[in-house]
Amino acid sequence: MTQTGPMTAMSKEMQDCVEACMSCHAVCEETMSACMQMGGAPSMQIMRAVMDCSEMTRMCADMMMRRSPMSAEMCAMCAKACDMCAEACMSMPDDPMMMRCAEACRRTAEMCRAMSGATM
Repeated sequence: MTQTGPMTAMSKEMQDCVEACMSCHAVCEETMSACMQMGGAPSMQIMRAVMDCSEMTRMCADMMMRRSPMSAEMCAMCAKACDMCAEACMSMPDDPMMMRCAEACRRTAEMCRAMSGATM
């Protein structure tokens, strides 16, 4: 008996993308906390990008897991948010937390871009 419809197993690529999103979400949450402690105008700008990315990656993972028909579009938007966040974090190259966040965002953006072109 073959399974069809919403109960079909997630592809390895989709699973990896969900994991990347969830991992990126966690790193963004940590980074947000670090930004709050820094204060100042530059970190407020970074914090906005980190916040957007944190929300988008969580929502993107959720939508992929429940096989939302909007997953592909969400992945495209998520990739954009991750790119913006990575760029914002790169403005503080001496901060290891920011570099860790930028790295997680870059990886997730790449995977989300690939998923956005895939049929879910």
